[in-house]
Amino acid sequence: MSVHSKLYEGKAKILYTTDDPEVLLADFKDDATAFNAQKRGSILGKGKINCSISTQLFQQLEASGIKTHFIDSPAPHQMRVKAVRIIPLEVVIRNIAAGSLCQQTGLELGTLLKQPLVEFYYKNDQLGDPLLTRDRLLLLELATPEQVDAITHLALEINQFLQEFWSRCGITLVDFKLEFGVDSQGNLLLADEISPDTCRLWNITEADPNRRVMDKDRFRKDLGNVEDAYQEVLQRVLQAVATQK
Repeated sequence: MSVHSKLYEGKAKILYTTDDPEVLLADFKDDATAFNAQKRGSILGKGKINCSISTQLFQQLEASGIKTHFIDSPAPHQMRVKAVRIIPLEVVIRNIAAGSLCQQTGLELGTLLKQPLVEFYYKNDQLGDPLLTRDRLLLLELATPEQVDAITHLALEINQFLQEFWSRCGITLVDFKLEFGVDSQGNLLLADEISPDTCRLWNITEADPNRRVMDKDRFRKDLGNVEDAYQEVLQRVLQAVATQK
């Protein structure tokens, strides 16, 4: 597979075209951002770690019947993916109150939600990725009603699978972000990545609100030991996958 030109560079990945128009190469970066890129830095080894974690989770989801853009991982920090048109929505699934949900509602950090909450955010840095109602989403024609229904159903299905998987890793899945795209045949596919960058993960056996954090909140909140936390998540993922084989 020959790599051609850079197609797009985001906060965490660079996408390159290949000799197959249906296939792109995603190169995971060590760059770290928070607060809509107002805070910037680097996490040593993050690209390889996130690519490895995403590879394992996409393979697990594919095996369970969830269609994703994942093809393979030709290098530790690279992933070959199906070319899709990204739907400009960040889909956030929440199981426990944290982050902006606490700030906007007054819910106490750590409050267990009675049922998973699915939220849609406009994927638009200039507007600050605002939270959208379903009617606003449809008004802006960011997705069709059918796509919104399908995405909601898939998000809940993925959440159930990931909650069980992370639990086997000794990790609580607090909340996480998903992105979806449409391929050339019109299929809706899970895209982007699933990693400590996109998931809020807490160590099940740790009660301290700072020490339990195993995700990008360690970078956001200057908690330290960011690289160690990411590496620990990867090792637990690999162990969980190896154990079930």
